[in-house]
Amino acid sequence: MCAPPPFGEQSPFGEKLPFGEKLRAELGSPRRARRLDSSPRSRVWRAELSGTPVAVVVVKQLTEGPEAAERYAREVAALRLASRVDPPVAPRLLGTDPAERVLVLEDLGEQPPADDWVIGYAESLARLHAATSPADIGLLPAWSGPTREDIDAFLGLAQTLGRTAPDGARTKPHEAVRTELDALVNRLAHAPGHALLHGDPCPGNDLHTASGVRFIDFEQAALGNGLMELAYLRIGFPTCWCATAPAQPLLNAAEAAYRTAWRQATGTDIQGDLTDACAGWLLRGDALVERAHRGTTDHLSELPHRDWRWGTATARQRLAHRLGIVAQMTTNGSELEHLGRLASAMRDAMLTRWPTLRPLPAQRPE
Repeated sequence: MCAPPPFGEQSPFGEKLPFGEKLRAELGSPRRARRLDSSPRSRVWRAELSGTPVAVVVVKQLTEGPEAAERYAREVAALRLASRVDPPVAPRLLGTDPAERVLVLEDLGEQPPADDWVIGYAESLARLHAATSPADIGLLPAWSGPTREDIDAFLGLAQTLGRTAPDGARTKPHEAVRTELDALVNRLAHAPGHALLHGDPCPGNDLHTASGVRFIDFEQAALGNGLMELAYLRIGFPTCWCATAPAQPLLNAAEAAYRTAWRQATGTDIQGDLTDACAGWLLRGDALVERAHRGTTDHLSELPHRDWRWGTATARQRLAHRLGIVAQMTTNGSELEHLGRLASAMRDAMLTRWPTLRPLPAQRPE
């Protein structure tokens, strides 16, 4: 077996920067590489370059693992699509080395988020979503929503909590809700839109800079309806370590900023139903655990027997918040009226069984 080719400068952690001859020829020679914090799925450095106007760059290498090649391809494709947006909403992609799954990005710098950070976040998210058109369909995978297996798991949890049907249902237990949820899953699967979805638009994947919010880490990017990610603000950042619940005035301002930015970028109003988007996230037990544990088990069935902390909140805190949001958003006469009643009853049951449950934090940690 041939030894791997030598890379660039040695990092302080005893690793060599994956900066091969292709990148050196295009961008110059790296020096003073420093390892940065990142997820287990990648290694990230900040380095200086000689012989180029771009003095400091970020070098990211996707590590070996499940779907590594697909994650790399998604990130490269999404960054190229996002580069259409001006002012920018993502770092510039300066170079790639597909053989080593390496990207070289401009270093943006960062400043602490303001107290009203969700407004700038939502505005940049809308402009990111507006980067693509129907002509781009196929350049990224289509967004995928909840499934009927998620419905079964959710209704199973309701039964465990002693809530077999919403108040006022005249049908067999769960039948009214199941009918609504079957229709919901079908609507989400056919939701209109070809927006450039980040895939994981979490606090930490948004950099707050002097020129606005920019997004990083597009490994899960997809095309779909932008409301699926605008819903993050209401439903508690479902795929994120940092789950928060902005105060209502900030939430209203952020959603208005999103809709205004979308309209300015596209000349149209966003299509779809935010209530459907939030209800879709409620169904997903995988949105109670970090990515490494998704797709492994029915997490909703575990929740009555044990709670677990992920980041800023526990699984029960996250679910209780989502149940409350869906209950608030669904009213008499809505397409999800029975779900709303059941969600309210399930939340009440959780608060009775676990009275010390606290709300999600209103702000991200410093």
